[in-house]
Amino acid sequence: MDVSLFDFELPEAQIALRPANPRDSSRLMVVDGNGAIHHRAMRDLPELLRAGDALLVNDTKVIPARLHGRRLRDGLSAKIEILLHRRLDDDRFSVLARPARKLMNGDRLVFGALAAQVTGRGENGEAEIRFGLSGAALDAAIAAQGEMPLPPYIAGKRKPDARDVADYQTTFARQNGSVAAPTAGLHFTPELFAALAAQGVARETVTLHVGLGTFLPVTVQDTDQHRMHPERALLDAATAARLNAVHAAGGRIACVGTTSLRTLESATRPDGVIEPFDGDTDIFIAPGYRFRAADMLLTNFHLPRSTLFMLVSALMGLDLMKRAYQEAIAQGYRFYSYGDACLLRPHL
Repeated sequence: MDVSLFDFELPEAQIALRPANPRDSSRLMVVDGNGAIHHRAMRDLPELLRAGDALLVNDTKVIPARLHGRRLRDGLSAKIEILLHRRLDDDRFSVLARPARKLMNGDRLVFGALAAQVTGRGENGEAEIRFGLSGAALDAAIAAQGEMPLPPYIAGKRKPDARDVADYQTTFARQNGSVAAPTAGLHFTPELFAALAAQGVARETVTLHVGLGTFLPVTVQDTDQHRMHPERALLDAATAARLNAVHAAGGRIACVGTTSLRTLESATRPDGVIEPFDGDTDIFIAPGYRFRAADMLLTNFHLPRSTLFMLVSALMGLDLMKRAYQEAIAQGYRFYSYGDACLLRPHL
């Protein structure tokens, strides 16, 4: 499909720069497969699910992945900024560098007390670096030197601050490894989870460490030519068994965020049986994709021409999602990572 079909105009004032407070006070647009659109609030989510349904959340944790420092070579020094987007080993990362044009193998990078060396170059600003520390010691140094990697549509309007350390993290984040938050999960509070449990809705967990595959722009003109960067995902055997049991009993799986959905679909056979999964996924979901296990999706409002808007269009249909986004804009919904949410229900 032509990527331009996924374009739309969004007033800049509707890009959220801070999250709702409390988290579950955000607005919730409900979009049904029959074309109906309802306006609710996140706190209403228990009323929109049924006993026996399961929420599938991504427990990845955002690391302070943006580092500012100096590039050293032959006695000369220049500013450098890197984004740690994928861990390769205890002491090695794949990174995006800026500026990247003059970066060379062997360059020494210094970020305060943390030092690294460039060990490989890739395309589009990518590089591999090896730190002087490894394991837990490296994690601690990154935490001390790094900053939360807010998306450019937020960071371009204000600097990350202490509030973002908590705001840009879900309450259930456990596994270090992401450079972006699974933002649909930002809407949940302990009180909302308690209300869902009282309704008989189970909570299940997967892990997908968000990297370049989720947020890099689509630069091709035809969606068939786009290739996702691989991201590490995990769905264990016990979780797979419980999710299969949900379906067997007539329940539905509601994925919290596109990362949970992509993990689930990566783990599911063509016949709908969910299996354990532990590895890289580069699954790209666009219109024409046949969903195997995901019944519903709770997600935020996404960027035009993004793989995320293509995914929701695959689930609900492009025309319906364009109409829903037009209504969201008209109704003043807040967009993107810190914005409001929508619940997509292709089958009632």
